[in-house]
Amino acid sequence: MNKISTRFNPVWLLLGILLVKVPGELHGEPRWPRFRGAQADGRSRDTNVPGRWNPEDVAWRTELDGAGHSSPCLWDGKIFLTSARKDDNGRVERLVHCLDGRDGRVLWQEVAAKSAPVKNHPMNSEATPTCATDGERVIAFFGPAGIHCYDFAGKKLWSRDLGGFPGPWGTASSPIISGDLVIQNCDRQGDSCLVALDKRSGKVVWETARRPKPRGGWSTPVVIETDSGRELVVNGEFGVTGYDPGTGRELWFCKGFKGRGTPTPLFADGILYVISAKTGDTFALRPGGRGDVTASHMLWHTPRPAGRNLASPVIEGDRLLTVSMEGRAYCYDPESGRQLWAELLKGRYTASPLVAGGRFFLLSESGRTLVIKPDEQLNILAANELGAGDGEVFRSALIPSEGRIFTRSDRAVYCIAPK
Repeated sequence: MNKISTRFNPVWLLLGILLVKVPGELHGEPRWPRFRGAQADGRSRDTNVPGRWNPEDVAWRTELDGAGHSSPCLWDGKIFLTSARKDDNGRVERLVHCLDGRDGRVLWQEVAAKSAPVKNHPMNSEATPTCATDGERVIAFFGPAGIHCYDFAGKKLWSRDLGGFPGPWGTASSPIISGDLVIQNCDRQGDSCLVALDKRSGKVVWETARRPKPRGGWSTPVVIETDSGRELVVNGEFGVTGYDPGTGRELWFCKGFKGRGTPTPLFADGILYVISAKTGDTFALRPGGRGDVTASHMLWHTPRPAGRNLASPVIEGDRLLTVSMEGRAYCYDPESGRQLWAELLKGRYTASPLVAGGRFFLLSESGRTLVIKPDEQLNILAANELGAGDGEVFRSALIPSEGRIFTRSDRAVYCIAPK
């Protein structure tokens, strides 16, 4: 009878390492746990993100109950997102969905809250904030309909009312999870604040008034690592503010340009890059400091002569890119702020861009994606179509995962998987 040898064999060890490591190294992005990804920079670490596709490359499309603009949130093959619909009595139901990323099958769908309709800007929805997850729980925020926590099986763990959000624009700021805290920007007409909740119980840990008081809450907070420690950074109508993420204490404030601080700041190589929603300067600042740091920490600011922005900035190497709703794309040298080029693209752009494989991905509201090489002039590598239905609007970001790309229109989720 043959016996299995128990001697150490380096060939078998090498084979085992390859079997374990290669899939992660090739694809490497099974999780996209919050708005703009784990690092809040819109950058994919996936080495196999497709750069060209057409309608035949859509592996599946899942129609959702209700409508919304929240971006997909991913964790190990599960997709979480939100929508809203009216019931038979005219009340608005806010829904949390969990889909199987392999085939688009709905694993569960729960009604988080019901309430009377609220006033929204026509471009907004009642389900715009993106979910956040830590692998055990899913957090969904619906403005005046509260913030809600579910486990991965769809069981509600807690809910909390964060008050009303008066004004004609609606809400868009997404929750984030930082350590044991869920942090939510509650900018609104009136008493704006930042709130931190215990992620396990939903109890308030700290609450900090926002000043100067913004009129609405659309920018998602980011937590960054600086030489002086961790900082919670939030864009706002009048400028950018840094806080202590553990206590909510305000640390510094940098005055911005033109107001409506909708886009989320980008943190890269120790620098924050910021744009406002209205036409105004793009600027860079060094985090840290105390008090008003406008004069001491702003590194440069460059006029942006036209366009209104919802999309957040992205960076690749020595190219910083922004795109306005009207399709005005601006490319800057991130070190000096020098504008390298400005071009008017075809279509409207409200989704924040993706960076993957050394390329910029810009999704238009029609579902068309431009793939742009970061050059000293506009260099479009591809213009990809999804084959979207009539009237579908895409304001959600593109999300990469293991060689595929997910996105959603106001009413459906798509999986792009070129063969």
